[in-house]
Amino acid sequence: MENDAITDLFSGLGPVSIRRLFGGKGIYFDGVIVAVEIRGELMLKADGVSAPDFAAAGARQWTYTGSRHGKLVAMPYWTIPDSAVDDPEEFASWARKAYEAGLRAGDDKHAT
Repeated sequence: MENDAITDLFSGLGPVSIRRLFGGKGIYFDGVIVAVEIRGELMLKADGVSAPDFAAAGARQWTYTGSRHGKLVAMPYWTIPDSAVDDPEEFASWARKAYEAGLRAGDDKHAT
């Protein structure tokens, strides 16, 4: 996905920055990672609070088989729910959930 298309898609959330990440792209809003694009697929950040919403909407979590012991590794990123793909308002709502998950993840890093 081209950077201009990503910027347009996230316009309902606000201005995003895009950086190389994991051989793909990391999408950031206000310095917080909200999504990744890996192998041409855009995925939004989720956590224990928001992941059930993504699952209920039919989104898929990014998983891969790890090189150590062949275990399945689940990443905190989910596909965009089908209903939000062509609906900018709904996409903005999911993007806000991703931003909130990113904020919570940042809080976890500073917890003692």
